[in-house]
Amino acid sequence: MPSACLRPAALGFSLLMLGGCASLGAKPFERELLAKPAMQLNASPLEAAADDHTYFSKEAATGGRSFGGGGCGCN
Repeated sequence: MPSACLRPAALGFSLLMLGGCASLGAKPFERELLAKPAMQLNASPLEAAADDHTYFSKEAATGGRSFGGGGCGCN
């Protein structure tokens, strides 16, 4: 009896999981709003470069800001 219930449940679960793979992302006409310059993470590259320089000077770490580094700030 348990295997009679288990097989349809496993099949249903497998079909449910395969249905999650049906979406392939946003279509080009759906991306038009996200492609606007106001939607960029850093709208001004010059301001972002100045922020990166300040961060580098204070933290003595270049590159990503997601992890901390030591630093005396004597750059």
